[in-house]
Amino acid sequence: MRSNLFVILVFCGLIFTSCDSNRVYDVYKSLPNEWHKDSVVTFKIKPPDSIKPYNLFVNLRNTNDYKFSNLYLIVEMNFPHGKIIKDTLQYRMAKPNGELLGTGFTDVKENKLWYKESVVFNETGEYTINIQHAMRENGKVKGVENLEGITEIGFRIEDPNTN
Repeated sequence: MRSNLFVILVFCGLIFTSCDSNRVYDVYKSLPNEWHKDSVVTFKIKPPDSIKPYNLFVNLRNTNDYKFSNLYLIVEMNFPHGKIIKDTLQYRMAKPNGELLGTGFTDVKENKLWYKESVVFNETGEYTINIQHAMRENGKVKGVENLEGITEIGFRIEDPNTN
């Protein structure tokens, strides 16, 4: 009975991972209980192709401890030859009634947030992606020191032409 359960779990795992054929890169980094405003989450990427366009996403997992309806991020892409692109991005994280957006059946929600579309990595070498939160409370100048409720930050590259 125990070995049958193991076989079923392995089979289900293979099905779920094989269905994601457009994934080129998908890595998560765990955060402690809080995301400090000076803490930068870094991803090092060596794209497989310098001609094909890719779609880029910031992924995150959050819990019910996340108390804001939106999320501001500063995302910086450092190219191998020194070019830097820095974006300040805003994402909606909750419905007007306070219900968190994202997928998931428990209090952990997963959000796949658009970053860039049809990006061609035309420089060979390693790219660095830095992600930092830029949250502020309404009416306050000082930023949120420790952002609660974000448990993991991820970065994902997809091939839009794979089915």
